[in-house]
Amino acid sequence: MRIYQGIRSLILTLFRKILFLWVRTDVSGNSLESLGLDPNKPVCYVLQYQSLSTRLVLEQEVIRAGLPGATEALPVKNAPSHSFFFLYQRLGGLFQRRQTPVPTKEFRALVRYGLENPEEDVQIVPVSLFWGRSPDKEKSLVKLLLSDTWSVAGRLQKLLIIMVHGRNTYVQFNQALSLTQVVEEYRNSEERAQRKLARILRTHFRRVRQAVLGPDLSHRRTLVGGLVRTQAVKEAIRETAAKDDIPPEKVRAKAWKYADEIAASMSIVTIRFLEVVLGWLWNKIYNGIAINNIREVKEVAQDNAVVYVPCHRSHIDYLLLSYVLYKNGLMPPHIAAGINLNMPIVGPILRRGGAFFMRRSFKDNPLYATVFNEYMHVMFSRGYSVEYFVEGGRSRTGRMLQPRPGMLAMTVRSFLRDHRKPIVFVPVYIGYEKVMEGRSYLGELRGKKKQKESVFGLAKTVRKLSNSFGRVAVNFGDAIPLSEVLDEVHESWRKEAYDAEYRPAWLNRAVDELALRVASNINASVAVNPIGITATVLLGTDRLAMDEGQLIRLMDQFAGLLKAYPYAETVTLPEGNGRDWVAYCENMGLVARQPQKLGDIIALEGSNAILMTYYRNNIQHLFALPSLVASLFENKDSLRRDKVVFLAGVAYPYLQSELFLKYEPEEAERVINQWIDVLIERGLLKALPDDRIGRPEEGTEAMLRLRVLSRFIIQTLERYHIALGILRKYGSGKLSAAELEEQSTLLAERMSILFGLNAPEFFDKSLFRNFIANLQKNGVITTDENGLICYGEGLDEVAEDARLVLSVEKRQAIQQVTMLGA
Repeated sequence: MRIYQGIRSLILTLFRKILFLWVRTDVSGNSLESLGLDPNKPVCYVLQYQSLSTRLVLEQEVIRAGLPGATEALPVKNAPSHSFFFLYQRLGGLFQRRQTPVPTKEFRALVRYGLENPEEDVQIVPVSLFWGRSPDKEKSLVKLLLSDTWSVAGRLQKLLIIMVHGRNTYVQFNQALSLTQVVEEYRNSEERAQRKLARILRTHFRRVRQAVLGPDLSHRRTLVGGLVRTQAVKEAIRETAAKDDIPPEKVRAKAWKYADEIAASMSIVTIRFLEVVLGWLWNKIYNGIAINNIREVKEVAQDNAVVYVPCHRSHIDYLLLSYVLYKNGLMPPHIAAGINLNMPIVGPILRRGGAFFMRRSFKDNPLYATVFNEYMHVMFSRGYSVEYFVEGGRSRTGRMLQPRPGMLAMTVRSFLRDHRKPIVFVPVYIGYEKVMEGRSYLGELRGKKKQKESVFGLAKTVRKLSNSFGRVAVNFGDAIPLSEVLDEVHESWRKEAYDAEYRPAWLNRAVDELALRVASNINASVAVNPIGITATVLLGTDRLAMDEGQLIRLMDQFAGLLKAYPYAETVTLPEGNGRDWVAYCENMGLVARQPQKLGDIIALEGSNAILMTYYRNNIQHLFALPSLVASLFENKDSLRRDKVVFLAGVAYPYLQSELFLKYEPEEAERVINQWIDVLIERGLLKALPDDRIGRPEEGTEAMLRLRVLSRFIIQTLERYHIALGILRKYGSGKLSAAELEEQSTLLAERMSILFGLNAPEFFDKSLFRNFIANLQKNGVITTDENGLICYGEGLDEVAEDARLVLSVEKRQAIQQVTMLGA
């Protein structure tokens, strides 16, 4: 028997080595940590369908990873140190019709072993293997024959698949199951125990396949034709034909043209091509890609239609997220891209990579809006993963922009029409240490006209590939099930009937709540990097320069604040310390060193001083509350603790809305108190008798730390004070919201020039607009029948409280410009 086993093992080893002369694999989850294995318990690896080739690949990857094996006692000991078994075996010969797969004898023997030996637990590790990862094209015989799809391949088909796709094989190990826990309740029924374990494994394999391959895809031409035949589009065609007096056939042709313009044409060949090209590109321009919290995404993708909602910092975002998902075993999403990217050469490649194109505005074209809505409904109802940017466009300041409701509203309305397939939003933070478009953003912020995308513009970008842009972080935030949001906004939403045109009265509230959660969860998964923390500290100094030793200490201490009271579990912090970060920024060419005998000076010079505000703004929200507390001591030696909490609480709703802070207003008091305790513990504040809080002595390093910390948020508070000052200058019932916004923007721009404020967002009109809207939302101001702003004593109280956080110099400057008395 041993001779037979030895010969068999030798033959299988030979086959494995021959197979891997051709096969190349991409593997995920093959580590003790990710599998959650107990090294003291035996392990069995299970594949879904019986196949010699998949078993050889599995054995090779287990050996490569050095994963633990089994004991001699197990009934499925089929290798010198490891155990493998298949869940199902096929019945039928090479030329016989295949029958329904049945459980293998090894599977049945393992269940029997678990029932007979309850004290001997076995860890069962499900392993999924894919020969290529092509979507299933319903109309493509070639893809059906030569791609690993939802169907079970025969021997001849498997041979062809290995020949065509063997060099693009994906293997995914998944967390282990406990055999004892699975069969525990069926000790007296081996058959029921087998059914339970088979059901668990079958469900697991189906979910993984759904996440990796995605749902079945229709042929694009069939999809486009189907859109035009939907009831909603037919009705839109009739209405457009009647309104514009155009023959229905011409309108129908226009609808078909719209659908063809919009629809993606995802191609596995293009995706693999882009994988190779992008892999080279990232290695060329970046020092690595850090990926965090991907496991949660893999879990939600198995049972839900996933909507990826990343922040939008660069055109690279489109490509980077798809690349990261594909490399981690997830189907790349269909991506909503602006029609401006549908350029010659580039557009067709993006379309085959999963992009679908949308026009900037639908308002004056109801036919186009209907076709686009129906396309989105097809995506969601069929379970495709989709990606779109809720900000609409790229952020030029590094801040999260106010979400636009359009795509979110389409998603909600589609889900209301058909909610059989759950939809889950996955926020994604993409953080660059050096954004590729940084210099062009500077020009746009200075008033330069935004350049239109073109092939020539792309060629200019390619010239930058010799530059180093540091590392990139892709952090996945906490998932947001759409049904949970709807339950909170309108509990009885499932009981109502919806059609393509129905807009319930509560829809806007649901979309607003969803937008807020998405933006907050993106910010709650931010990646802090050396560039951001260096920028934050240097921009908080008077002259944008500091002694190197002092700068290093401050950065270490402020990083310590983030560790002392973590903002969220999904936030990631940089490795190393302040000294490493300064050296890194200097190497990236973002800070300048001025040698001095008493100690080198690190400074921001020229355009870098403005550029670094972009990277500071990436992480500003993390320091918003401690900075707000620190700013209250700008003009006061001490304050009662309840006064500190009250003042910070008054400002919190406006900061929350602008920076998308995750805490609800009712949580603010608790969080502010917690930050006061942390600042006292760290020596930035001190506890005094009579429940008062005091600042450190002037001239001490602790006072310097407090003052620098306060400046992280002070310009935001100054902007608020400008708007309040102008409103009080004109008086109640004298200005409209638009006039106040315009006056505030002009004054902020003037102050930026007069006082050398280097933050472009200081005079961002949209930020003033948001602040004015929040004043109205909080009841501080109202509008009369003529649209003029009215206010009472409440606004004066808010303005007086705001004055407390400003330095004497800035307060006098604002008073002088607004011609207000002291």
